[in-house]
Amino acid sequence: MSDKGFGRTIQLFLVDGKPTGLRKASIHGWTGLLFVSGASAFGDMTARDEVDRTGVYILAGPDPERPGTTRVYIGSGNSVAERIKQSALKRDFWETAITVTTSDDDLSKGHAEYLEARLIELTVQAARVALDNSTKPDTIRRRLPEADIANMEQFLANLRIILPVIGLDMLKPQPRAVTQTTQPVEERTSGEVKFEIRHKSGVKAFAVEEDGEFIVLEGSEALTGTGYVLQSHVKLKEKLIGDGVLQATQQNMLRFSKPWSFSSPSAAAAIILDRNSNGRLEWKVKDSKQSYHDWQQAKSKASEAAE
Repeated sequence: MSDKGFGRTIQLFLVDGKPTGLRKASIHGWTGLLFVSGASAFGDMTARDEVDRTGVYILAGPDPERPGTTRVYIGSGNSVAERIKQSALKRDFWETAITVTTSDDDLSKGHAEYLEARLIELTVQAARVALDNSTKPDTIRRRLPEADIANMEQFLANLRIILPVIGLDMLKPQPRAVTQTTQPVEERTSGEVKFEIRHKSGVKAFAVEEDGEFIVLEGSEALTGTGYVLQSHVKLKEKLIGDGVLQATQQNMLRFSKPWSFSSPSAAAAIILDRNSNGRLEWKVKDSKQSYHDWQQAKSKASEAAE
């Protein structure tokens, strides 16, 4: 039987019974309490007694300056309800509001300011979203007793778990295939299964999957100007070209100047082949004819057999 960590129970309650309405989220055994809303349920959220407490909050939405990316603002207050209303009025990018308090109202102003500073620090380090905050509080100046710091770090560990579940993965560190670019590709991708696309046009692309993310490696090539309709990925491709991630090398061909993490093999294949693609079939295990789909099925069967 394989050695696995304990699971966690996340409780997600639809307050008005609608998946797009006000949501309440918590982890069993943790006092942390999150409310999530869009603009239509914002008033319902700020009217909650649990939100009129000390804590932190996040406003998130599409980054108007960089299509295809997310912008967030992080704040704290003695009354989260009042502070988030003030912040929301000053910003028009947000589409999702998240409040973080506790079920027993045991966070102090010092706790909330420490959490705010650490959330900002971790968000900057992860570099997955654009931060709308103009100032970045120094956690060293947010002095707390040693025991309180340990408790707040455990609080943050739970936030790392629950935030992706409600759709905001802003704290997760980038894969080493993306961050450790000073190391040769073979070193920083050692131990990972490598995938490739070799297209009849001559385009070649290489990728690895790390911690659930599909990363196309630098030097990979991509088609452009094929005339196919790219649909949902067109803005992403424009962004990659605008940011210099994809650079022109010759007619109808681009090259990745650095590794890039995609949400799925299909998103990566669409950018590379310049058309909507089923990445589970387009990507093959390097130096073989085994598709990503077949590799994943074999991996799943092997995992079941090991249990």
